[in-house]
Amino acid sequence: MLKDKFNFMSSEPGRVVLIGVAGDSGCGKSTFLGRLKDLFGEEFMTVICLDDYHSLDRKQRKQTGITALDPRANNFDLMYEQVKTLKSGKSIMKPIYNHETGELDPPELVEPNHVIVIEGLHPLYDERVRSLLDFSVYLDLSDEVKVAWKIQRDMAERGHTLADVMQAIESRRPDFDAYIDPQKAHANIVIQILPTNLIKDDKDRKVLRVRLIQRDDVEGFDQAYLFDQGSTINWTPCGKKLTCSYPGMHFYYGSDSYFGNGVSILEVDGQFDRLDEVIYIENHLSNLNTKHYGELTQLLLKHPDYPGSNNGTGLLQVIVGLKMRATYERLTQEVEEKVAAAVH
Repeated sequence: MLKDKFNFMSSEPGRVVLIGVAGDSGCGKSTFLGRLKDLFGEEFMTVICLDDYHSLDRKQRKQTGITALDPRANNFDLMYEQVKTLKSGKSIMKPIYNHETGELDPPELVEPNHVIVIEGLHPLYDERVRSLLDFSVYLDLSDEVKVAWKIQRDMAERGHTLADVMQAIESRRPDFDAYIDPQKAHANIVIQILPTNLIKDDKDRKVLRVRLIQRDDVEGFDQAYLFDQGSTINWTPCGKKLTCSYPGMHFYYGSDSYFGNGVSILEVDGQFDRLDEVIYIENHLSNLNTKHYGELTQLLLKHPDYPGSNNGTGLLQVIVGLKMRATYERLTQEVEEKVAAAVH
């Protein structure tokens, strides 16, 4: 039972923990949220899609030429007030954006919960909303991978031409560069998905290099590391304990600077042939905040069909989820200790 798993003192949230999940459409937010549900349970976690705070509906955006990425198409004042209200333990009447009709539906009641996740294009854009977050992640899909994935999806599945796909990408680019991409500078953690370094001139983008960028200055956050914290490590683990078909796998760990902040970087290049063998990798990683031996591997094995499960995307998403769970436990424990001290 989840209540026992987290040692909750009550089924009522004593401390609402607020998590931000930012990134462009198609960057893997839905998959990541699915992994978070494994860690927290659906009944203890409420997800709010920030599309619900569009101030312009689809017709109005078309008439004005303002895209959904533009802050002018979103009501940040309402977003801030309602997120603040939820974090204070009170319910809200949240607007609903209907993706089928492109219009705003009547609002719905949202009660406070142990964990509230706000996800979408702008969770880190408004400084007021950002200041309320207890933990944040930005999912950063590189241009090369984004183009390859969109071409594959829209041409193969939706019958679009290459010219249509490229025009759609280019039309979004100015607003993405201006309003979405800069948010990664504010995230506690960035998961960066890049082309592989293992295949020269790779065009398929099926093999990926994925980096976990962890800020040094996050209070109460213990960074995950490979072998020896603070060292620079290059590791090629393929062999008897880890099955790797072409082009193999490579791991990197080291320190760097990111938007003027000190960070540590954990990088995975290549893909796993067998998810059960990830336990070998897990044994060489530290500060994972797992509850028992092999929990990271077990969580990956729960959803072998999730996009990115066989490469660094899934592995690093699970690590970030474990960090979010640890943050939740630390913050709620602090509240419980304060309550206990006040009673005595």
